[in-house]
Amino acid sequence: MKICVLPGDGIGPEIMAEAVRVLKELGLAFEMEEALLGGCAVDATGDPYPEATQKLAQAADAVLLGAVGGPKWDNNPREQRPERGLLGIRKQLGLFANLRPAILYPELANASTLKPEVVAGLDILIVRELTGDIYFGQPRGIEVRNGERFGFNTMHYTESEIRRILRVAFEAARKRSRKVCSVDKMNVLECTQLWRDVAIETGREYPDVELSHMLVDNAAMQLVKNPRQFDVMVTGNLFGDILSDEASMLTGSIGMLPSASLDANNKGLYEPCHGSAPDIAGKGVANPLATILSVAMMLRYTFANDAAARRIEDAVKKVLAQGLRTGDIYEPGMKQVGTREMGDAVLAAL
Repeated sequence: MKICVLPGDGIGPEIMAEAVRVLKELGLAFEMEEALLGGCAVDATGDPYPEATQKLAQAADAVLLGAVGGPKWDNNPREQRPERGLLGIRKQLGLFANLRPAILYPELANASTLKPEVVAGLDILIVRELTGDIYFGQPRGIEVRNGERFGFNTMHYTESEIRRILRVAFEAARKRSRKVCSVDKMNVLECTQLWRDVAIETGREYPDVELSHMLVDNAAMQLVKNPRQFDVMVTGNLFGDILSDEASMLTGSIGMLPSASLDANNKGLYEPCHGSAPDIAGKGVANPLATILSVAMMLRYTFANDAAARRIEDAVKKVLAQGLRTGDIYEPGMKQVGTREMGDAVLAAL
């Protein structure tokens, strides 16, 4: 296993350190090398995705990422902002399928902002297309027209881009509860009318999977009203970005949620769903569990080692059952711990 490790910015190095400790504890044979991505790469090289990182990421079987970004770089030229590095690596490696599970651990039912009876047993997988849509569409920019500033972006998808992400969702549903909800805005956007048309066509290839459709505004409402109705949700880049963050908060903390971004051959980039949290960077209080669970996803999807993935997931469940909590998921009666202590507890559970 060749793994490219990108700690990134903010709390990234802290949470990555714990994830690497867990990975090493498994006793598997792997090669691991660190590189720069994001703001730290801008500071060191002037490029958020420098050439050395590109070569390492392309040569690796999987990439493990902490987090990128922070207000320090907000006023940089757009091409020197940390997020451009993240978009760059996704595009270069062809990581078109983003998988974000939103699972509520029973021990954290009270941490959700929704009533426990609404979210108890929650287990949703959001499949987001990651290399198309308005984030990458051309033309784009800000220019002066008729004496005032004019901003524009372009939303577009090809039929093949839509079909390949839908097939990822249908295949995932076959391993779960066999339900796919395709989310679009076909009543307004022609681009997503095509999305719905292709979804209906692709659904015929999977007669064993129930396909439904939902407009994105209604989907946002239904995630709060009745989230357990969903099994697999599939949507485009823009809508998926928003809905997956909304779904993450149903579980109590975005600090608990891992993600996988895969290419056609299951090479993947694995990262926690949360950001770089510069306000708590260096304080040793960040929650490393999402990054540790991202390691489990890496073992499952890229390296096909489900047994090792389950070992990590079971260790996390055991730690939560013991009442250990970082600040983001703390509640009275539990024991509050820091980043390193949570890592120690997971290692002990392993």
